[in-house]
Amino acid sequence: MVDVSQTESYARAGELLRALAAPVRIAIVTELATNGERHVHELVERLRVAQPLVSQHLRVLRAAGVVRAERHGREIAYSLVDDHVAHIVADAVTHAAEPRS
Repeated sequence: MVDVSQTESYARAGELLRALAAPVRIAIVTELATNGERHVHELVERLRVAQPLVSQHLRVLRAAGVVRAERHGREIAYSLVDDHVAHIVADAVTHAAEPRS
């Protein structure tokens, strides 16, 4: 039987996993975890994805509380809110790369 107090945590975890359920968003989280704060143009260059698409994915990640945005003059720099999500993504990528039996 599921503890009622856990139900909200499970729902929030499901929302987080849905927010991460796109290869570009996984790549963004990995890039921010590996190299720290990045501007949109740096993510575009590194990931080789169109700027509007990167911006759209960043909006999803911001709404899910995965990344934060900080204005630096005319540009916005993005960083991870904490390392928990970086660990989830790294574990998922490692698991996906393992041979299946």
